[in-house]
Amino acid sequence: MIALLEQMNFWHWIALGLVLLLLELLGTAGYLLWLGVSALLVGAILSVIPLSWSLQWLTFAVFSLFATWLWWRYQHKKDRVDDKDRTLNQRTEQMIGQTCVLSEALPVSQGRIRLGDTSWLAKTEKPLEAGTLVEVVDVEGIILVVKAKQ
Repeated sequence: MIALLEQMNFWHWIALGLVLLLLELLGTAGYLLWLGVSALLVGAILSVIPLSWSLQWLTFAVFSLFATWLWWRYQHKKDRVDDKDRTLNQRTEQMIGQTCVLSEALPVSQGRIRLGDTSWLAKTEKPLEAGTLVEVVDVEGIILVVKAKQ
């Protein structure tokens, strides 16, 4: 086995990198991408600088871990930003910006409006008459804050 490892040259690393990248195309969700890129980098370095087989594998391991860690950091930061803007499973947050016509007058304090197929508690700063087109501008707990749409 050691004899096989000692015979590895840069073509073997480039072939390994290409095979890993081709396997990535089968849908491994990025697991083999950075390994393939690392193998290609080791092949490029080995074509310029001769390295022992143990140093080749060490370089491959370091490149793989570093590239994977960098990608994880980038993706983790991006996911956190995306999560702040997501309204999935937050029905009240999805109501902001929706409009409806009041079927009954809405006093200044709290009243009920029909939005979609549900009756919601709503409040407004000014009394609104029935037939007024209103827009949901905010949500406070389960109470929709509405205003007349111009």
